[in-house]
Amino acid sequence: MWLQLRMWFLVTILFGFIYALVVVVGRSVLQIGDFTFYLVISLVMMLIQYMLGPKLVEWSMRVKYIKREENPRLYQMVESLSVRANIPMPRIGIAQIDIPNAFAFGRTIRDGRVCVTNGILKLLNDEELKAVLGHELTHLKSRDVLFITLLSVIPMVMYRIAWQFLFFGRRRNERGSNTVLIGLAAFLFYFLTNLLVLYGSRIREYFADQGSVKLGNHPKALASSLYKLAYGSARLNQESLKQTEGLKAFFINDPSRGRKEVLELSQIDFDKSGSIDASELEFLRKSKIHLNFGDKMMELLSTHPNMLKRIKKLSEYS
Repeated sequence: MWLQLRMWFLVTILFGFIYALVVVVGRSVLQIGDFTFYLVISLVMMLIQYMLGPKLVEWSMRVKYIKREENPRLYQMVESLSVRANIPMPRIGIAQIDIPNAFAFGRTIRDGRVCVTNGILKLLNDEELKAVLGHELTHLKSRDVLFITLLSVIPMVMYRIAWQFLFFGRRRNERGSNTVLIGLAAFLFYFLTNLLVLYGSRIREYFADQGSVKLGNHPKALASSLYKLAYGSARLNQESLKQTEGLKAFFINDPSRGRKEVLELSQIDFDKSGSIDASELEFLRKSKIHLNFGDKMMELLSTHPNMLKRIKKLSEYS
């Protein structure tokens, strides 16, 4: 409930931004004074994103939905976790991409879809994969997938408006208003709204991690899976990572930060096993994490929390 309240608060703020900009643009360019008209336009923009969002994700990730007989191991894991979470059985998909990761999306909890990539199936053991699936099912249970879909469209709209007025609006309209100023305002709104979206994306990851533990998964299993996913992403070339650049907020971790995260997590992998055991997790729980200015700025501009901070938080869950 606390997560949903925070997400609704972000949606309200961001909708206020887009409504304000639509009014400014409309009154300056279209010279229409009907505020109801602008409210309808703003709502239509969000409705389009709500309706088309799942199809765009499916197309971008090349998702293929499966039946029980096609992958009994994966199907049984999702089925048992769905029962524990007390949510309807989601559709299960496999994304035909090499990036090792998982994601969940859908318009409602009954429209939920949980997907894994080809890469993750080759990388994690059963305990780790189950912990990742628990994380994704928690996203569906808390309904934050809908919020992140609605939130993500608003900075995109702001960016398009800024681009249009900054590069194609270098002239004055009949009322003498400088359209470039509208473009600059839209760019400022884009930057501010994007920071709020990134914040919303980060806090939902902490909730989903905790939710996976509540579903019976051990914190060390999820910690090890995050470590392995970072390592798997670090081995890929940049061209492969760019294919899903716009959808990073849906993933369990940020593939583009894989190399840096491997360096961070290797500090607590004392036996160099490539995983994180209970003793290493306990060591991190008792340690203090100090982020430098660069790390703090990187986290501020990221869709996911700093990995060391995230796993330290995991270590605190029983």
